[in-house]
Amino acid sequence: MINRTMVRTRVIQTLFAYYKDGEKTPLTAKKELINSFSDTYSLYMQLLNFVNELTAYAEQQIEQGETRSKATHLPFDANRRFVNNQLAKQIFNCRTLRNYIDNERLTWDAGMNAVSAIYRLLTESKIYKTYMAAETCSFDDDKRIWRKIISGMMMDNDDLLSALEEMEVTLDHANWTTDADVILSYVEKTIKRTTADSDIDGKLLPMFDKEEELEFGKELLQYAIENRSAYQELISSHLKNWDADRIAYMDTIILQVALAEILNYPNIAVEISLNEYIEIAKEYSTEKSYLFINGILTEILLHLKRENKLMKNVK
Repeated sequence: MINRTMVRTRVIQTLFAYYKDGEKTPLTAKKELINSFSDTYSLYMQLLNFVNELTAYAEQQIEQGETRSKATHLPFDANRRFVNNQLAKQIFNCRTLRNYIDNERLTWDAGMNAVSAIYRLLTESKIYKTYMAAETCSFDDDKRIWRKIISGMMMDNDDLLSALEEMEVTLDHANWTTDADVILSYVEKTIKRTTADSDIDGKLLPMFDKEEELEFGKELLQYAIENRSAYQELISSHLKNWDADRIAYMDTIILQVALAEILNYPNIAVEISLNEYIEIAKEYSTEKSYLFINGILTEILLHLKRENKLMKNVK
């Protein structure tokens, strides 16, 4: 699930916090990096568990309707299609998910406002009304309604982001609000992979896309810390066309990590590294930072190539 792009981002965020604190050790920074990966995976499991939370909330609404019906002697016709959703039942019975949620003590207690808000949004939607009124319902139909909930109602949802922000504090996790939409896309991918005759335990995404990504992250962080002075000297020597006082601190961190990768991983093409860190600058730094990152890195790479200190092709 956690790919190399996300690993790079986590290294930059960890390094930023490491320098800002001033009292952390490289070992502490490495532990924080590893914890950040765990936090990201916890968000994946927590958002997948939202299926259980919303289904349980829908069940409660039916129970309350039945209670009111008995008290008022008014008819109440409960449509249980959504609470009997076959995909939701698979997720509810997923032992791996349940064990993870229990072991990490993850709950939606601090995020119930989002559960109720998204349920209200769902029940008012045409998609839901069509789903509930259909004569028949297949497993694919049950999957489809949940994919619509995730992509159309949860992504960019202010109530969900507020809930995640609250849970970050309550559950002591980080980056949940910034990662929400990316991780939701992974939850949708998990649902898409599920079939009626499969066990969803086997469809859950692993923490890392590839086993070597964790080692890559730890090494990249170590290279950036150990060679900070050398990388900073390289950066400073190419600032002649830039106003040093106006350079964002995050830009310096991005440049250091980019150089750590370019100079220590001969199997990663320069163009890939350059493009990755330009995109990270667009997402996490100032409006024009990507232009600065691109300009400085290009000058440094050409300089290193002229000095025969870069054993890679530079286009």
